[in-house]
Amino acid sequence: MIAIIDYGVGNLFSLQSSLKYIGEEAEVTSDIEKIRNADRIILPGVGAYEDAANKLRESGMADIVMEVAKAGKPLMGICLGMQLLLEKSYEYGEHEGLGLIKGSVVPIADVAPANYKIPHIGWNALKFENGKSPLFKYIEEGDYVYFVHSYYATDCAESTIASTEYGAQLTAALADGNVFGCQFHPEKSGEVGMKILRAFCEMEG
Repeated sequence: MIAIIDYGVGNLFSLQSSLKYIGEEAEVTSDIEKIRNADRIILPGVGAYEDAANKLRESGMADIVMEVAKAGKPLMGICLGMQLLLEKSYEYGEHEGLGLIKGSVVPIADVAPANYKIPHIGWNALKFENGKSPLFKYIEEGDYVYFVHSYYATDCAESTIASTEYGAQLTAALADGNVFGCQFHPEKSGEVGMKILRAFCEMEG
């Protein structure tokens, strides 16, 4: 079973529907025992970093995320969920993340040309980094995925498995051992996204 962590942030049911579409059992849950006993865990998230980080900690979900990650279970953060896996964010101040992947979160506006719209919304191509990750075994470099974000991960070159170009090269996906992160939304990325979710569902803990 795949546990989609419910800590009060994000549209979780489209993700659950996508997983069911590819034949995977998935449950949206805030039950710590269900998360602990799941085969794989997904940490979603949309909205403001500080609010999400606070909700994650106040709900007790931060502790269980750290526990399952350290136990070696496959864990994937999506969008803001990926950003929470990093060490810190500079979104309206400085905020501590979970530190499961080295790096920090900074504004796209600092690197994108002034005529580029922020947030970055839409379809962009993936460029593989550091070889082809097992997460991408069913897709090809250059395939398009769907982004919605104003901030991006930096200082994480060793863990970057994909980038995308939006006036600058932005981190699109990360991996460190059993911990994965997608800045884009696989559940909104059509057949390419389904293939990425399928590859994650085949990861062994």
